[in-house]
Amino acid sequence: MHYIYLHGFASSPNSAKARDIGLRFAQIQTPLKIPDLNLGDFSHLTIKRQLKQVAAEFPLNAAPVTLIGSSLGGLTAAHLGQQYLQVQRLVLLAPAFGFLSHWLPNLGDEKLQRWQEEKYLEVYHYGEERSLPLHYEFVTDAHQYQEKNLQRPIPTLILHGKHDEVIPIQASRDFACLRPWVELIELDSDHALGNVTSEIWQAIRLFCQLP
Repeated sequence: MHYIYLHGFASSPNSAKARDIGLRFAQIQTPLKIPDLNLGDFSHLTIKRQLKQVAAEFPLNAAPVTLIGSSLGGLTAAHLGQQYLQVQRLVLLAPAFGFLSHWLPNLGDEKLQRWQEEKYLEVYHYGEERSLPLHYEFVTDAHQYQEKNLQRPIPTLILHGKHDEVIPIQASRDFACLRPWVELIELDSDHALGNVTSEIWQAIRLFCQLP
């Protein structure tokens, strides 16, 4: 089994969750790939680009893959699981289901219209610790990736904070209740899941049958 971790939107392989999970995999001497989904060009990020980039990381011998994805990385992982039979397990941390419907209203109509007209919007990038321009194609592309299309019965573990202020936990509840192959664990945390790293690791270890 090969393991790949996908970080979230405007994040990086150096995020707190990526570092924590990477360290725990290292302690049990199990390789974990953590690709940089920014590709040195956050401004032209799309989900389509992430799908292509991560699929290129899959082993060529068709060996099975487990994807662990955080937030937008979780949404990307879910769509990879739908598209590639090589993906045999998913662990989704506060997956960004309904991402646009939660994020865009917070921008307001005026800001959204300006983004559409001017093509770029300044977005704070937590990995870079500064604002970077993001092309409107990100939104156009993201509209194509709907949860209703995720119907492959792949063993899936979702860990989501009950106090998530970015992606409401109801999004994961709705997803899980229609898919009997999905297990949802609700945690006493927010979107960052920073206070429940031990619980997350124990759940991943049990679900993935790690040593």
